[in-house]
Amino acid sequence: MKLKTLLILLLTSGLLSLGQRQTMLPTGFVYARDVINDLDIELRYFSVNNFVGDTIEGYHSNKLIITKETADKLMLVQEELQSQNLCLKVYDGYRPQRAVNHFIRWARDLNDTINKSQFYPDVAKENLFKEEYIASRSGHSRGSTLDLTIINVITGEPLDMGSPYDFFGQQSWVDYQSISETQKMNRQLLQTVMLKHGFRNYPKEWWHFTLRGEPFPETYFDFVVE
Repeated sequence: MKLKTLLILLLTSGLLSLGQRQTMLPTGFVYARDVINDLDIELRYFSVNNFVGDTIEGYHSNKLIITKETADKLMLVQEELQSQNLCLKVYDGYRPQRAVNHFIRWARDLNDTINKSQFYPDVAKENLFKEEYIASRSGHSRGSTLDLTIINVITGEPLDMGSPYDFFGQQSWVDYQSISETQKMNRQLLQTVMLKHGFRNYPKEWWHFTLRGEPFPETYFDFVVE
């Protein structure tokens, strides 16, 4: 039996301990659910529900991987929200460099606009780099950046943030004003709780946060998500 197959069997059977599971990841990284076992995870790049319209290279499973420091801080966010019958839903965390390269190849193919109306209706595809919606290097590849929202614990439904996740346009900017008061309050709640626990935001994406003092500020990893 191949080593990888044996490891998968051990993982699914529960015969590997948390410490043993972590040895499969680079030092300093964890599976987020090993730290926050009730975290809602929907990795959009492991699906076709994203701006590319296809599963992205390097995403082999719906397992959120982040640095240990990020997971510890995120647990504090989760605990605070749960006191309000809310919790986190995470759309992306660690992102392999090969996934970023996939985005770059896609962006250069100007004829591939299958999901333009849903994700970037008002931005020309050739301008996605210039307007900083896509970059050749992503903070996600350093392991301490997250894309997330808040959901209602009872219904499981995300709070209305005024624009969908990964929508490229001004509607997604944190300080965008042409949304309802409820949507502004929901955005402010997310911003407040994340900043309180050590994360900084990206002004053009209400869902995007990076851990302050991240452990790998200059390293862009490329191991697959599995």
